[in-house]
Formats: sequence, C-alpha cells, structure tokens
Amino acid sequence: MAMIDDSALQTAIGAANIAGAVAVLVDRDGTTYSRGFGLADVATGTPMRDDTVVQIASMSKAITSIAAMQLVEAGKLSLDAPIADVLPELAAPQVLTGFAADGAPQTRAAARPITLRHLLTHTAGFGYAFIHPDILRWFAPKGLPPGNWKAGIQMPLMFDPGDRWEYSVATDWAGLAVEAASGLSLQDYLAQNVTGPLGMAATRFRAAEEMPQDAAKVHVRSPEGALVPTAMHIQGGDFFSGGGGLSSTAPDYARFVRMLLGGGTLDGARIVSPETIAEMTRNQIAPLRAGYMGSAMPEFAPPYDAIPDQHTGWGLGFLINPETGPNGRSPGSQHWAGIFNSYYWFDPVKGVGGVFMSQLAPFGDSGALAAFGALERMAYA
Repeated sequence: MAMIDDSALQTAIGAANIAGAVAVLVDRDGTTYSRGFGLADVATGTPMRDDTVVQIASMSKAITSIAAMQLVEAGKLSLDAPIADVLPELAAPQVLTGFAADGAPQTRAAARPITLRHLLTHTAGFGYAFIHPDILRWFAPKGLPPGNWKAGIQMPLMFDPGDRWEYSVATDWAGLAVEAASGLSLQDYLAQNVTGPLGMAATRFRAAEEMPQDAAKVHVRSPEGALVPTAMHIQGGDFFSGGGGLSSTAPDYARFVRMLLGGGTLDGARIVSPETIAEMTRNQIAPLRAGYMGSAMPEFAPPYDAIPDQHTGWGLGFLINPETGPNGRSPGSQHWAGIFNSYYWFDPVKGVGGVFMSQLAPFGDSGALAAFGALERMAYA
C-alpha cells in the first residue's frame, strides 16, 4: 500500500467524539489504505484494530441482495414473479389505511402482488417501526419484538407495491426468499456462495453471545458527552436477518466492495455476472426518490437524508447519486450504511471505493459522517 496522507481523516475522527473507527480504501487492484483508530470498547480499553469485528447492520442488505441475484441468475428466483411463489406468507398482502376509534388497524387488499424487485428496491410497501410511526402504532397492542424475531417483520404494507420508496424490512424477506429457493439457511448459503468464495472469513450472523471477546461494542453518549458501551445487538431471535444481522470487519467488507467494482468478480472468483452488477447498479425506481428516512425513535435513528440536495435513486441494493457527490464521488456511484454509523461507497467510474466502520448510536451522527467524508476525499485526492 502506498503512503496516503490521512491527517484530515485523523482530525475528523478526533473531532467526532466516537470511541473508535476503521477506515479502508480500495480500488479494483486491491486495498490502498486500512487503519483502525481509537477503542473498540472504552470500558476495557480494547483497541480498535482494522480487523475488529463489528455489527454491520444494514450493510448486510447488499450482501443479501447479491445472494438473491445469484438465484435469479440460476432461475430459482424471479425479479418480477409474485414472491408468494416462494414465500406463501406474502400471498395476500394488506395495506394499512388507518386506525379505528378504538385503535384497531384498518386494512385493505394490496392492488398488486409483491415481487423480489419490490423487495430489493424498498418499494414493496413495508417499513421499519423505528422510522414509521404507523408501524410502531400497529405493533403497540402486542409489543414490538425485542431484537431480531420474525414477528418483527410481519406487518401490513404502508402503500401498494411499487408506489413509493420506503426504507424497510423488505431485505429480511428477500433473505427468507433466498432460504426458500435454495433450501439452505441464509448463514450457510452466504458461506457457500458469497462470503466464502470472496474470502470474507469474519463475516457471518452472530448472536450477542457469539461475538468475539474483542469485538467492538456499540457506544452511546451520556448527557455530558461521555461515551458509554451499551448492549444493543441486532442478530438473535428466530431467523437470520438478511436486512441487518451480519457482523464483519472492514477489510472483509472491502473485499465485497472490490467484487462490486470488479463487475462481480474478485481474485478469480465469479460471484455474479457483469450483467447482473449492471442491473443492480441501475436506478430501478425513477421517478421516485430514495434516501430519506423519517423517525419514530429518534434516540435510535433521527430523520436522515443521505444526499438531501440530489434526486437520489435506488438500484437492487444500493442508493445511487445522480450527480457528483460533495466529496468527489462520480455520478452513478453507489452507497449505503449500517445503523451504528458504518458507511461504504463504490464508484464504478473512477474504480475506487471505501468502508468506514464505527459502533455508535444513534445513526446519522454528524461527526461520523464528517469522518466518512474525509475518507472519501482521500480516495479522490
């Protein structure tokens, strides 16, 4: 790796008041920068190394989307057939229209079936309880299941499939479709077909008790600004959350990014075809706009808009910026994030990408985003 001036990144991380972070830059040929900063756990003083295991949360979605598209290539899943063909639970979706005076939810039949394309583009009609107040209200009588339970993704639709973009549990359903079509658990499918061939040995679904002892802890800030480790953990419960349950390392995820830059291939391993990557990175939702998330739980994730001054699109797994990004990324670059302030992007035009991982709640932290921006600027310097 060539020497890269990371002084601006060091300054941004120092100013962010985060416990620790890992930053990695890649191009199509390899890793150009990799470094850990600070602490994985402020209580124990465990250092944050560049290979420290973290919860990648919604960065899982891109990996699950690749798995689903492998099965599309194999003819075991279809982008546009009713997903109920493999997931009968979604055969008769209901749209939430409101609540009666006694609080009972009111629904109607959806206007059209849900498809895999709807799931991968977050246009199926699902939402997230931490984003959408009506979903939180729908769960209220029975309680929102703590952690990762299948009951937590069983909800009415907020709109008819295809009508809107709403960030959602849809990729969890896509992961269940991968299981149904392959006959394997999502853990085993990914190990055999995605993470294994890519050499991502540290990437898997881990319940809290399965995390390595030196894994990074999620931190929150006290009212005085002190960083405090917390027990937040996503994976657990009764299914593998393809939408948010993976833990990984920044170098592992950087290999995934390099595969995307390589048109579906890394180090001789073909994961998907170049045509599939082209389809996944094409805006699927025009004229809709993607990227804005409201909030029903601001302590977990306040309102967020990834690139508020652009009419951002969505492919089959990624947010797309149609114009040059504020830190240099090309039009048509793709990115997304994990809720504990981890972020990645890849730029197919310039052939570069990067991964920034931290473990901090709530999401969309201004300091973490500033550090991610500094990392981007390093790639284009």
